[in-house]
Amino acid sequence: QGQLAESGGGSVQAGGSLRLSCAASAYMRSAWCMGWFRQAPGKEREAVATINDHGITTYADAVKGRFTISKDVAESILYLQMNSLKLEDTAMYYCASGWSCEYSHFNHWGQGTQVTVSA
Repeated sequence: QGQLAESGGGSVQAGGSLRLSCAASAYMRSAWCMGWFRQAPGKEREAVATINDHGITTYADAVKGRFTISKDVAESILYLQMNSLKLEDTAMYYCASGWSCEYSHFNHWGQGTQVTVSA
């Protein structure tokens, strides 16, 4: 069985950029939908961006125009390019796979990578 392993998190100043990666192993080949989620301290986990098997993407309103989700199917890697980062983007970021892009249908999760945005 495969795994989901995030990397690329770190500390960055507001306005900066980071690119998150998720090594998706077997999950990307079998999942209909891949996504990035985040959870800030004291808040519920929320969807950031999803990409389905046809490459159709969705974004949370808070990140539209700043974040881009993409995938390299050959390498089984999911990416999240984050530009113009804001303080409120600080959170633990998780990648996940699911049989649809409905939030409740994501059934495999990585361990997360921390993103901290400072002033």
